[in-house]
Amino acid sequence: MMILVAGPYRSGTGDDPAKLRANVDAMNDAAVHLFRAGHLPVTGEALALPLIERAGSATVGDPVFDEIFHPISARLLTHCDAVLRIGGPSAGADEMVAQARSEGKRVYTALTEVPAAS
Repeated sequence: MMILVAGPYRSGTGDDPAKLRANVDAMNDAAVHLFRAGHLPVTGEALALPLIERAGSATVGDPVFDEIFHPISARLLTHCDAVLRIGGPSAGADEMVAQARSEGKRVYTALTEVPAAS
């Protein structure tokens, strides 16, 4: 399955770069686990952050950031089979879960719920 890993990025960080990085690391750690289970894991951050930089964003949360960050995840999710929701509070990750459910996709809330690829 192609699985979107959705978790907090900015929530609770005060936009501190070290905390933002820790949130990305947590999503990437989950993605490694999914990959090793035979799936194709993706994160919106992996696609959005380089584009945001190239598009000229000066700071997290500026208009260029907002133009790309959540919309790219929403578009990406339309191509996924499922979402793995990790971490703590996050309005954006919760939006991905709601979108997945509205599109009839699987939603997992723990790595242990995701079956190995067959």
